This record gives sequence, C-alpha cells and structure tokens, in this order.
Amino acid sequence: MKVIVDDKIPYIRGQIERLANEVAYLPGSAISKSDVQDADVLIVRTRTRCDQALLEGTSVRLIVTATIGYDHIDTAYCEAHGIQWTNCPGCNANSVCQYVHHALEATGFLKPSYTIGVVGVGHVGSLVAADLEACGMKVLRCDPPKEAEQKNFNCQCSMVNGKWLDGKYLDLPTIQAEADIITFHTPLTKEGPWATYHMADEQFFRHLLHRPLIINASRGGVVDNEALLWALNEGLIADAVIDTWEGEPDLNRELLEQVVIGTPHVAGYSADGKANATRMSLEAVAQFMGVDFKPQIDLPDAPCLSVETLLDDSRQLKLHPDRFEEMRGNYPVRRERLCKV
Repeated sequence: MKVIVDDKIPYIRGQIERLANEVAYLPGSAISKSDVQDADVLIVRTRTRCDQALLEGTSVRLIVTATIGYDHIDTAYCEAHGIQWTNCPGCNANSVCQYVHHALEATGFLKPSYTIGVVGVGHVGSLVAADLEACGMKVLRCDPPKEAEQKNFNCQCSMVNGKWLDGKYLDLPTIQAEADIITFHTPLTKEGPWATYHMADEQFFRHLLHRPLIINASRGGVVDNEALLWALNEGLIADAVIDTWEGEPDLNRELLEQVVIGTPHVAGYSADGKANATRMSLEAVAQFMGVDFKPQIDLPDAPCLSVETLLDDSRQLKLHPDRFEEMRGNYPVRRERLCKV
C-alpha cells in the first residue's frame, strides 16, 4: 500500500511505515496529481486541496486529514467516486480552548462581569463554554443547527460533554445584542441552511450593541476580513484576536497591524493536539485496512501554552507576516494544560 503524507504532520514518521510498504512525505501545498497517481491513501492537512483536479484518474481510496476542519476536501466528489475520507474531530479542542482563555487574559476580558457569546458549540466550543463558565463568566451558546433540533424537540436545555445544562441555544441576533465578547468555533461551509462563510459580515458588525471583542480561531472565511477591518476602523468592536485568516498565507497586512493579537493559524498547535491528530489519522488508516494497530507516540517535555507564548506568537507574526507559513510549519513544541471543565 502506498501512502502520501504531508511532511509537516508530526510524530507520524516511523509509525505509518508500520502500516504501509511505501510512504512518500511531501509539502502539503505542493502535492500534485502526479504524486498521488498510484497512491492508495493520502494523509494531509488544510494546505492540500483534495478535489477532482487532484483525484480524478488516480488510485486514491482514502483521504485522512489530520485536522478538525475538512473544507479543503471535496466531500461530494469523494463520495460520488467511492473515495473514503475522514477528519480528526476534537483532536486539538483543549489547545484551542486554552488559546481563547489566554487571549481573554491577555486582553483583560477574562472577567466575571463580562458576557461571552460562543458561536459553534461542537468539540471546541463546548470546552470553551464550560471553561469560561468555570471562571464565572456568563456564557451564551449559539449553534443554529442545534437550535433547530432544540425547537424540533421543544427542549429548553442543552447538552455539553454529556451533561445537561440549564438554558438553551440562542440565535445570532441575541449574541449580537448581549455579548461583550464573541468567539467563533464553527466549521466553514458555503451551502445549506446554516452556511458559515462570512457569518460575520458587515451587517453582522453593524448590529452589535456592546462593542465586543471578536475572536476567530475557527476558519478564516467565517469572518469577513474586510468587514472586520472596517468594523475596527469604525469603532464598532473593541478589538479582535485572529488566528485564522482569509487567503492564508497571504493575510491582510493592515488587519494584522490593527488586531490586538494575530497569530499564524496555530491555536490548535499544541504538541498534545498534534499527537492526537496523528494518532487518530493512523487509527483511521488501520481501520481502513482492517488491521489492529496501536500508535506509539511519546511527547517531549516542553513549555506549556501561556499568555506569554501567545503574545510572542503575535509579536513574531506582526514583525514577519511574510513568514506566516514558515511559522505555522515550524511551530515550537508547546504542551497543554488541562482546561477547567
């Protein structure tokens, strides 16, 4: 079996070779049709666009993305052509949770007197909500698909990490009206009743009532970056913390200069989160092959994620925005602390 692997996926060398007899490591953004022509499995990240242009006429039967997001995979094409695909949901949820926590500490917004709107209450959003509630903050949960389910079942409660919580999922206008902080944790989708592309657009910012802090550590396109810059210039928001950008790695330089914290898409890049993604990817390949396999990944001792590491990431990107991809691909080894849940 031949496997093509993004060469920036950590902890996978020596592990995937236990499953495949031929392995090629390539830069994710450079993986081409000729590279995958006779491959059986692709293990990628967000920089590899897996669509008809890449896959048609190849022998690829499985695509594994070592990420939570999967909008870089043309899932409709894959399903129509018998190509299996899978992602790694929740792999870096703790890491992103800590990113949000430290961002609120760094900006002075981690206060019980503030109300935070969490938009998208999946693996990451659930952790963020629970962590900030434990800090005494009022948390408003917004998740339109879950809100629709809630209405269907006429239920006035929500479940997070297996626990029923008082209250309900709120709509986006309520978040706009009541939140002092709004943090996004949705996938990026462009079709369907709950499309998230440019969910935060100019109209969204026009209807904010509390000049909130905006945080985006989900997908770049969830927040319209031009509209965000306009909102900053118009004083409609207090400030912004941005980890995911439209057009990566060619981000809006003016927006980077103005946000209080700007990082190179590394909120989920703890060593623990990366190891989880690699482990889940290897297990997906093993399941596809029908074999029993236990990955052996040992994590090194390293500094923990902190306010200081977050601010350093931001300083470095603002000094060297042209090195976005380099910073992301060679991110320092940093460990997680457990979120308060």
